[in-house]
Amino acid sequence: MKKLLGLMALAVVAFLAACGSGSDEGNPDTLVMGFVPSQDSETIADTVEPLAEELGNILDKEVEPRTMTSYNGVIEGMGSGQVHIGLIPAFGYVMAHQDYDVEVILKSVRHGSETYKAQYLVQEDSDIESLDDLEGKSWVYGDAASTSGFLFPASQLMDKYDLESQADLTSEFFSEANAVGAHDTAALEVYEGGADVATTFDDVRDNLEEDYPDIKDKTRVLDYTEEIPNDTVSVISELDDELVSDIREAFLSFNEDEEMLQVMNDVYTWDAIVEAEHEDYQVVEDTYERFQDSISLE
Repeated sequence: MKKLLGLMALAVVAFLAACGSGSDEGNPDTLVMGFVPSQDSETIADTVEPLAEELGNILDKEVEPRTMTSYNGVIEGMGSGQVHIGLIPAFGYVMAHQDYDVEVILKSVRHGSETYKAQYLVQEDSDIESLDDLEGKSWVYGDAASTSGFLFPASQLMDKYDLESQADLTSEFFSEANAVGAHDTAALEVYEGGADVATTFDDVRDNLEEDYPDIKDKTRVLDYTEEIPNDTVSVISELDDELVSDIREAFLSFNEDEEMLQVMNDVYTWDAIVEAEHEDYQVVEDTYERFQDSISLE
């Protein structure tokens, strides 16, 4: 697959390459940990500092957290070897695995489950009562590489309405379809009346209630997709096996650390971390096969 890079992703990779992270490729002096923007990038950047610091303490290395402005920034950073650990959702992991041999080592648990669903969010007083009513409406989503924000809802709608291509969905079924950068941004577009429907993880509104206490009164969930495997902790294949094992054990130890669990919950609403393997993401890989020739990750 020919990789389609936006200018922003290229700039991120160039910046990362210029920074460097130690001379030993398999056991670098500094580990760079990349985060995707499921919410405001600045918020994530501030929140993850204690997580990176504690991981560094356990591994006896410097761990540098970097929050990208797009999913593709993390994927391409891992592909260039300048991001070593990626906290990336299922579809981003599958892309990184196929393109760059990135390996999943762990996955998250939310609300006691290792899977989740994508939701369709509309205004409470909207006349949209079913997926059928979405035709001709405006759609917003966080990122075209987002599993729950875009790929699973898109696949569901294409199957349901016999749409042959992504363009048929975004240009003909919907009157307008726009990527807005993050799940919470998409939800707020609907909340504020800027779009008819947003697709996000379930339930993004939990992260927004503090600042928007009436968001669950003014919006409602229209429907859900099928189950999706949770987010991953993934690593580049160049890392030494012993270091990867140490990284795995360090993250698993956070299950016994209330402060670290709270950080992970604040960032991505993770309640725990469990071991994972590639086979857990087969359903996502099948969806990837469908979109890999048409999706643009600009």
